[in-house]
Amino acid sequence: MTMMAELIEARTADRMAAAQSRIADVEIIPDIDSAEPIWRALEQTGQHCSPYQRFDFLSAWQRHVGRAEGRQPFIVVARDVERRPLLLLPLGLERKFGVRVAGFLGGKHSTFNMPLWRRDFAASAGEADIAELIRRMRDIGGADLLAFEQQPARWNDLANPLARLPHQPSVNDCPVLVLPPGAAPSDLISNSMRRRLKGKERKLQELPGYRYAQARTQADVDRLLEAFFRIKPVRMAAQNLPNVFAEPGVADFIRQACSTELSGGGRAIEIHALECDDEMIAMYAGVADGSRYSMMFNTYTLSDAARYSPGLILMRHIIDHYAACGYRWIDLGIGSDDYKKMFCKDLEPIFDSFIPLTPRGQVAGAALSAIGRGKHAVKHSPAMMQLVQRVRSVLPR
Repeated sequence: MTMMAELIEARTADRMAAAQSRIADVEIIPDIDSAEPIWRALEQTGQHCSPYQRFDFLSAWQRHVGRAEGRQPFIVVARDVERRPLLLLPLGLERKFGVRVAGFLGGKHSTFNMPLWRRDFAASAGEADIAELIRRMRDIGGADLLAFEQQPARWNDLANPLARLPHQPSVNDCPVLVLPPGAAPSDLISNSMRRRLKGKERKLQELPGYRYAQARTQADVDRLLEAFFRIKPVRMAAQNLPNVFAEPGVADFIRQACSTELSGGGRAIEIHALECDDEMIAMYAGVADGSRYSMMFNTYTLSDAARYSPGLILMRHIIDHYAACGYRWIDLGIGSDDYKKMFCKDLEPIFDSFIPLTPRGQVAGAALSAIGRGKHAVKHSPAMMQLVQRVRSVLPR
């Protein structure tokens, strides 16, 4: 077949795919504020997105972290023939391997990445729709490669339409606890574990003013974050880990997101804690959407109260709290830490897609894909992980 015949065949295939797709237009918006009205409309009840893609969460991240990292917003909006938004991809541009890579905003602070979808479109989007989205993004230009990392195979009750793209497993899966409606407390946490934790909690209950609470006021947020930013660096240093919370803009991002009240109630990042009159004993922070609570970061006291497993006690309170609120899932974030296995009975598959939009993007996409596969192999090999941990233990921070 001649080159001209191949080109004609490719254009014919593109026209056929476009005719089958509901996507009639794709626009790239280069700043977050201009995208805000569409973004918030797609967050409304009945639409489909994760709380990690809320405007209040990602606008705070971009302002304090993304900008410091040199990320340029690259917000993709797809519309139907009536100009109604079908989806919004909250992306940012950065340079990797000398090419322009468009990836989800939020970086390592976002456990899950996905578009904001009009719900009926998310439920029925087919291969022609996804192909048309990519084709139009390729035609518009501006990026060489799409790096869609840490995507959930499903979110709540719907499959992820972007799984129709070529993909591979992410480096880690995500431990998740399913909360069946009407489940008995012992179905979520065994009676034997509950007894052990209650025995430990009796020691903490002797402390003046001991309590479990969720941060409700700005004073609560300020008090708990002050303790967190004082304690967490010490905990990370003890594990020979770098203090990621000292990276440019991260602390300001967390403070803003924890302080931002959502229109439907709650905050962009929710904090739960065990406290007494003298100190914060343990805390967890994460995002919630009415169906799922997703953990982001945690720490616990440096005092003798740490002997009584306050983090595990707090986790039990959080599980019972969200089960009583009718939530269906709790996840403890990416990774396979032992405490996560104690509560989470399932592993949720997470996947990555590297989609080249230009010839230069093909080379970078192949490199990023190979790096991801290599990390996945190490993480899922106990022998290789032990070697990595031994090496890490003798290296300076």
